[in-house]
Amino acid sequence: MTEFVFAPPAPVGVPVRGSSASFPVRRVYCVGRNYAAHAREMGSDPDREPPFFFCKPSDAVSYVPDGVQGEFPYPPGTSNCHFEIELVVAIGKGGKDIAVEDAAAHVFGYAVGLDMTRRDLQNESKKTGRPWETGKAFDRSAPIGPIVPVSAIGHPHKGAVTLSVDGAEKQRGDLSDLIWSVPEMVAYLSRLFELQPGDLIFSGTPEGVGAVVKGDVMQGHVEGVGDLVVKVV
Repeated sequence: MTEFVFAPPAPVGVPVRGSSASFPVRRVYCVGRNYAAHAREMGSDPDREPPFFFCKPSDAVSYVPDGVQGEFPYPPGTSNCHFEIELVVAIGKGGKDIAVEDAAAHVFGYAVGLDMTRRDLQNESKKTGRPWETGKAFDRSAPIGPIVPVSAIGHPHKGAVTLSVDGAEKQRGDLSDLIWSVPEMVAYLSRLFELQPGDLIFSGTPEGVGAVVKGDVMQGHVEGVGDLVVKVV
């Protein structure tokens, strides 16, 4: 039995809807600018360039149960923290060099998630050519609802993706607007990293991202998957 100098942290688990079991989170990958309109609002060309990815640590994941208003602590070091609503893909079967036509078989389920972003820090990183971790990978930067198994909902490929703040709609897109589909992003990512069960992939956000302040309530929705309600505290 391995002896550690201190107790290792418990694995991060996201409950599976309709089950007593949880999905153990291994890695969190995020796809950048995967909706054309969002790419434009961020100042990029929306043409179908190869996808790019960044990561968040697994302990950035903050679970919010169905029907519960979660909390997002406003992070330090920023005055411009943005919401980004996303469909999250949960990998249940690992692999590398996965073919697009086989990729769906590697997906365990889906969830609704928020890629919270310290936009001012991210923008500074872009200007200086530095990594994005300070803007993207901070504590509790990935609120997420329960994992919904493929066996319950299939593979959603169309449907509204929306986010409202205090009842006012800010983001609206459709899963059919993804530049890179879920099978395509899974296949592409598997050529860069060997995917493993427990990996999460945040699939990108529609246009309309914006800042929140303490007291704001964000309500995200992905049609066919669920809702996510989070208050900024």
